[in-house]
Order: sequence, then C-alpha cells, then structure tokens
Amino acid sequence: MAAPTLRIEAERPDRLHVVLDRPGVRNAIDAAMVDELHVVCAQLEAVPRILILSGAGGVFASGADIAELRDRRREDALAGINSRLFGRIAALPMPVIAAIDGWALGGGAELAYAADFRIASTTARIGNPETSLGILAAAGASWRLAELVGEPVAKEILLAGRVLNAEEALALRLVTEVHEPDQLDAAANALADRIAKQDPHAVQATKRVFHASRADHPAVDEQAQAVLFESPAKFALMDAFLARRKKK
Repeated sequence: MAAPTLRIEAERPDRLHVVLDRPGVRNAIDAAMVDELHVVCAQLEAVPRILILSGAGGVFASGADIAELRDRRREDALAGINSRLFGRIAALPMPVIAAIDGWALGGGAELAYAADFRIASTTARIGNPETSLGILAAAGASWRLAELVGEPVAKEILLAGRVLNAEEALALRLVTEVHEPDQLDAAANALADRIAKQDPHAVQATKRVFHASRADHPAVDEQAQAVLFESPAKFALMDAFLARRKKK
C-alpha cells in the first residue's frame, strides 16, 4: 500500500507501521498525506489492527504544509481538514502509537496528541507554534493538550510558544517512554507486542468505553461487559487461567 507521502515500514496481522515520508519538508502534512491517512484509517476500521505512526528522516512531522496552509481560506477552516482526520485516527478500534523522533510541531503535534500512546526519542521536540503564524491549533490541541498535560502547561505551549523537549514531555506524562533514536522503532513494537498479548475484542471495548462521555457511564461499561461476558475468548482465557492456577 505504498503511497507518495507514506511508507509502510511493517505490516503484520496484528499491526501496521506507517511512516510519514516527506523528509524534504520535514514530513509536513499536506492534502495528499491527509487523503492517504484516510485510506489507512479505512483499512484499520475494516480490519482492526494496532497502528504505529512515525516519521522519516529523524522528524515526526513539522506541522501542516505552510505552502498549502497559506492559501487556505474560511471554507477550508470550516471543512476541518486535519481535525476530522485526527478524530478518525483517535477513534480507530485498536490503539494507536505515535513514535516521536525529532520535531512534532503544529499539526504534527496534534496528530501525536490523537494517538493513544506517545513514546519519544531523546531528540523529540513537541509544540504548537500556530499563533506565531497568525492562526490557532484547531485540530485538537486546544482541548486534547489540556487533558494530557493540564491547563497551565497547555497554555504555555499554545499561547506562549513553549516547545517541550523529551525530558519535559516525559515528566509531564505527555510521552510515556524516551529512547535513543535508533531504538525508537523497537520500543514502539515492544509496546505493540504488549497490546497484542491482550484479547483484541477486550482491548477494543476498553478503548471505546474509556473514551465515552462521563454521562454514558456506567451504562456503557455494563453494556460492553455484557458482550464480553458471552465471548468465546473470555471462556477460553479464563479456563486457561484456572488450569494454570490448578497446576501450581
């Protein structure tokens, strides 16, 4: 499924590793990349798998493509070009891992915020410089970032141009792991391995319930559990657990 702006690093039954591959412009997110990521989403909605996202050339994504952004007008803003894509990525059935190497700025940072997990290299730099360009971070940062790092730090990033390094991002729990750049892909796959060891239907249900609105709880939890309580996997996994315990 190679595409002009994306590269498939690895494809396995339980995961898909997609690399943003526009190194000449630091993997800036343009309309073609948006379209190609929608194709990836359609595939993962049809056949749920873990998604790993990373960037080529030591950069995750430097932001939206300014050459395109310069010419966008009111109608483009209202179309929610990036926000709809990132919302779709956030809603994928299986977890999404953003492996952040180098710069993740603007739309690149917002793409990472939409992931379920963010891990980083020691070179990671994460921020939202949109206000320095006369616009705002309108593809999720204005609300996701506060949920991730808290309001005071989010305002520093969004209103005062603060850029987090890897150590700061780890301390704030915006990322959960930091690795040397040459170990980042292996770390992303190790995390995917841990996810893949879980029952995929239980993982999907848990992700869906986790992101449900507060008003939907506890009914949404109970409904999801009711389905899982009848699943063959539940009986097989619990029987195996009981058999192992019996042997001890």
